[in-house]
Amino acid sequence: MMRWQANQPRGYFAHLGRTLGNNDPLYDHKRPDSLQEISKKTGRLWRYGWIFAVFTPFAAAGQDTADAGDLAEAFASSTIIIEAEKDACYRFDVYVATSREQQRRGLMYVRRLPQRSGMLFIYPEPAMISMWMKNTYISLDILFIREDGTIANIEANTEPFSLRSIAAVEPVSYALELNAGVTNKLQIGTGSRVHF
Repeated sequence: MMRWQANQPRGYFAHLGRTLGNNDPLYDHKRPDSLQEISKKTGRLWRYGWIFAVFTPFAAAGQDTADAGDLAEAFASSTIIIEAEKDACYRFDVYVATSREQQRRGLMYVRRLPQRSGMLFIYPEPAMISMWMKNTYISLDILFIREDGTIANIEANTEPFSLRSIAAVEPVSYALELNAGVTNKLQIGTGSRVHF
């Protein structure tokens, strides 16, 4: 999901990350640091200590499912590239959660997520992130990502509806939720890197 230094080379991946729309404020191939700017803006809402991305009930009464259309209305979209451990790169289209409201909702009530899709949570500064699976129908692989895009830890095959805390092992700047089993299938691990 990203807070790259202005002078950091983007190399081969610079031309791959494109959003669904040319005017999307979250990512523009002419503005590689735009996600960093958004992350700084949300920093006014979050400061020090633990940040709990607990998904409190968000849906209206009577709503028990969400689909891709609902997600597209509630979240901006972007594209990321994951450089796996076996010299392979994989593209994912992700929904971007930057506000507290979006992070509380997450993938709650979603019953199906396309294989190359996910949700990226952006935090304004490194913090000990913790999540749970309340009201989440699908099993997920959750990647906790450092500011430089490297992966601190992965919680694979999470249990739907579980209230167990799922936490980063160190302060991180991003969390990425993918379909369960994707990290194992594509050999994505702590030696992998996420390019935003």
